Amino acid sequence: MVTYTGDVQVGGDADTRKLTHLSITKVAVDPQMSNNCYLLTCRETGERLLVDAAAEPETLLPLVESGLATVVTTHQHWDHHRALADVVTATGAGVAAGEPDSDAITEQTGVAVTRRLVHGDTVAVGACTLEVLAIAGHTPGSVALLYDDPADGGHPHLFTGDSLFPGGVGATFGDAAAFAQLMDEVETKIFERLPDDTWFYPGHGNDSTLGVERPHLGEWRERGH
Repeated sequence: MVTYTGDVQVGGDADTRKLTHLSITKVAVDPQMSNNCYLLTCRETGERLLVDAAAEPETLLPLVESGLATVVTTHQHWDHHRALADVVTATGAGVAAGEPDSDAITEQTGVAVTRRLVHGDTVAVGACTLEVLAIAGHTPGSVALLYDDPADGGHPHLFTGDSLFPGGVGATFGDAAAFAQLMDEVETKIFERLPDDTWFYPGHGNDSTLGVERPHLGEWRERGH
């Protein structure tokens, strides 16, 4: 059996991890930005949710196959929603995003956000449940999605958008207050709550675990962004 690594390349094959109740398919799109998109499928019901319709609907739509219930846009930046209009038009999927970013996403894409997410909300994928973590700083309305089902018998899975990467938090573009906010929220809402074996899936690049990154939090804060 091929082991999931999360190491995907634009133009290459998707990589799929099959949990007991949920499957996670990761694909990279757009040579310029190399965004990651994640298709989550409930293995009991077949219902699907897409994390970030970032680009290349011609790549994303064949993965959806017979239908798509929801697209969650992790934040308002242009590179994370360029295929949103095409995907929603083709599938009729509902659109969810963090409340503070929702208006900007609609302005940029012409697509109405049908559900505005706040911290602690849950989003269903068939019989599976994702918890919304609001992680402000990279943008005001950035969200991460946590799948932590004890019945799956494994570690938590966290989809972080551009808030957390291997090696540091997301860019805050020279805004010291935003950087401090992002570091605080990543530490309190992610690292203080979740165990080291939590596997996280970022908006660009390779995956990592919280245990690998945890020893470096002090360095990240000192380095600034």
